[in-house]
Amino acid sequence: MFKRSYALLALLVIAGMALAACGPAASAFECTDSIGCVDIGPGEPIHLAYAMVISGPDSTLGIDSRTGLEVATNVKGQVLGHDVQLTGEDEGCSAEGGQAAGTKLAADPTIVAVFGTSCSSAARVAVPLLSQAGFAIVSASNTAPDLTREGDPNQHPGYLRTAHNDEVQGAAAARFAFEELGVTKAATIHDGSLYAESLQEVFANTFQELGGEITTQEAVDPNATDFNSVLTSIAAGEPEFIYHPIFVQAGSLIIDQAKQVPGLENVALMGADGMFSPDVVEGAGDAIEGAYVSSPDLAAFSADYETTFLPKYRELSGEETPVSIFHAHAFDAANMVFAAIEKVAVQDPDGTLHIPRQALRDALYATQNYQGLTGTLSCTPTGDCADPKIAVYQFHAGDFPPERIWP
Repeated sequence: MFKRSYALLALLVIAGMALAACGPAASAFECTDSIGCVDIGPGEPIHLAYAMVISGPDSTLGIDSRTGLEVATNVKGQVLGHDVQLTGEDEGCSAEGGQAAGTKLAADPTIVAVFGTSCSSAARVAVPLLSQAGFAIVSASNTAPDLTREGDPNQHPGYLRTAHNDEVQGAAAARFAFEELGVTKAATIHDGSLYAESLQEVFANTFQELGGEITTQEAVDPNATDFNSVLTSIAAGEPEFIYHPIFVQAGSLIIDQAKQVPGLENVALMGADGMFSPDVVEGAGDAIEGAYVSSPDLAAFSADYETTFLPKYRELSGEETPVSIFHAHAFDAANMVFAAIEKVAVQDPDGTLHIPRQALRDALYATQNYQGLTGTLSCTPTGDCADPKIAVYQFHAGDFPPERIWP
């Protein structure tokens, strides 16, 4: 009797298994996203890329941000059970470099999102290509206002940034000059780049609104080595202050050469975040003493910046001090993308991941009150996500980083 009951039970189990096997299979994923999906197989990594300046005189800007991405990836580990693969292209901090980097990255359909560019001039040509390819694009250091200005031809779908908008930085620099230093006459210098031209224009407009006089607004070739002629021309207007928000090479030379021009021996000189680099200290030599630079306010970063981020930055980079200023913004950009992927991805039972591209963009734009290293980030419909707090620092010969002095 027992044997017959056991045999009957076994038959029932086998029959049940057979019925289950013949039941309806789980429906296969079907992508309905308006601009497509990225499919990532079991055990395959999520492919993220960067377009940053990693060679040449402005390389510290991009290398610093890339390290921020590497710290974020290292701390995060896996996203939905998948490793993160980070690859990239050098955008050279130029339109030509942005074109080359954007073209190459846009041709790779495995890329989910792109971090970059480093420089606004590169963004102007790279972002349209990356946007057309369907990528989400998050920059840690683009600051030109038109990139996120509603209706502007340089504002493209899928683009966001964790860096401040230079409408904020340029105005802060003008207030420092007029209200803190008490100067009433200023000149500006730009190098024709989208970043520098926009930033000095905001400075000039704000300075005049405060009651100051702009004596001249000059343009220089960023590859020049002799600025005596333009500095002599500026000296004729007798400014007390020169705002030159350009990049490392030309910025260093202007600081050095200005002190040698009659009438500018005691003029105050101020750059911006593109010059927040140890290479400026080295390039300008002793003339760097007392020069100013506007930049994100490190003192406003969260406590995790000191306790968690910096130790890992030092470990991965081998640098005791970060070599530029947007590493934490890159860290926040990466974590925003990780969070957006986790929000919109569809995962099959076997671990296959499907990431809908438009849904990913929408999730990023929907970011509100995100607690990042750089502050509380909330994104506008055109992609400004920063919690912008600007400080002024003062350089001292032989020392980096510069000393925070305002506010």
